[in-house]
Amino acid sequence: MYGRKASAAVVGAALLIAGCSSDGGGKAPEPSASPVRQQPKGSDPYWVDPEGNAARQVATYRADGNEADAKLIEKIASQPVAEWITDPDNAAAEAQVREQTEAATKAGRDALLALYNIPHRDCGQYSKGGAADGNAYRAWIDAVARGIGDRRATVILEPDALLHVVDGCTPGEFHGERFDLLKGAIEKLKSLENTKVYLDGGNPGGPKPDDLYQPLKSSGIDRADGFAVNVSNYYGTAESTAFGKELSVKFGNKPFVIDTSRNGNGPYTEGNPDERWCNPPGRALGEAPTTKTADEAVDAYLWIKRPGESDGECKGGPPAGEWWPEYALGLAKAAE
Repeated sequence: MYGRKASAAVVGAALLIAGCSSDGGGKAPEPSASPVRQQPKGSDPYWVDPEGNAARQVATYRADGNEADAKLIEKIASQPVAEWITDPDNAAAEAQVREQTEAATKAGRDALLALYNIPHRDCGQYSKGGAADGNAYRAWIDAVARGIGDRRATVILEPDALLHVVDGCTPGEFHGERFDLLKGAIEKLKSLENTKVYLDGGNPGGPKPDDLYQPLKSSGIDRADGFAVNVSNYYGTAESTAFGKELSVKFGNKPFVIDTSRNGNGPYTEGNPDERWCNPPGRALGEAPTTKTADEAVDAYLWIKRPGESDGECKGGPPAGEWWPEYALGLAKAAE
C-alpha cells in the first residue's frame, strides 16, 4: 500500500501503506548531518533510520535557518518507522533487507519491515503491482529471508492482502493461492531464529472480525506471532484495540500490534467515502512507537505507515509512497 485504497463498500479502509507503501520513492534533500538518535531500547526496541526522508528534511530546514519547521519534522524523524520492501526484484529486495537489518543490528536494535509484494497487489489501484505469480513470490520471500538471516526483525506481512479478499476487490480465483502464499511466507520467516511476523488483520472500518476469521486461519495465523491492526489507516488507538481484541479471542487471545502513525485525530469523515483514506486533511501523528502499551493484548504501537509519505495522487499529493513535506508538517502540527 503505497496509498492504500478501500473498496466502495469499506468506508475508511486503507492502505502501506502503506498510503501503504513507503518505499522511499520521494526523496527529501540530502542532509549535512543526521539530527536523530535511537530511542530507549527498553520501551522502543526498533531502529531509527538516521538517514530517512524525515531526517533529511530536518537537516534541510536547519540549513535554511527554518528551526520551527525542523522541530516539527523532528517529531517524525526521531521515531522508528517501517521499511517497506516492495521491489519485485529478488536481488534488490534481499539487498534492501540486509542493509536494514545489518544497520539495526549495529545500533543494537530490531529492524521493522513491511513486506508488500503479493501478486495482484492493491487490485490495480494506486499501489498496484506485486510479484508476477505465486512462484515468483515464493522466490522473493526466500530472498527476503536470506536478507534477514539470524538478525532481529519484526515483519508486517502484506498489508491489505486479506482485506481485499474479504471485500471482494481481489477476484475469487486468486483467493486460494493468496492463502497458500501467505501461509508459506509465515512458515519461511518463522524458520528464522529472530524474526517476528504479524499478518495484516484489517481495521475497524473494514471487514468485521467474523469475516476475517477464516481468511486469517487459512493463511496460517496460528504460526504467526500475531496480527496487525489499522495499517496505513487513521482509526484511534482505543477503537483499534477494541477491534483487535475482538479478533484476538477468535485465535486463543493472539496478540497484535497497532499502527498509530497517523491516528491522532481519528478517521476523516467528510467527502467521498471511497477517498477518505487518501491523504485526508487535518490528521495528526498518534502515539509514539513503543512496546509499553496500554493493554496486555497489544504487543506494540508501531509506525508502519511512514508519516509524511503520500497515500497516492489525490488531494494534491504526489505518487503513493513519495515524501510530501507539507503533509508531514500538517501531521506534526496537529499533534501539538
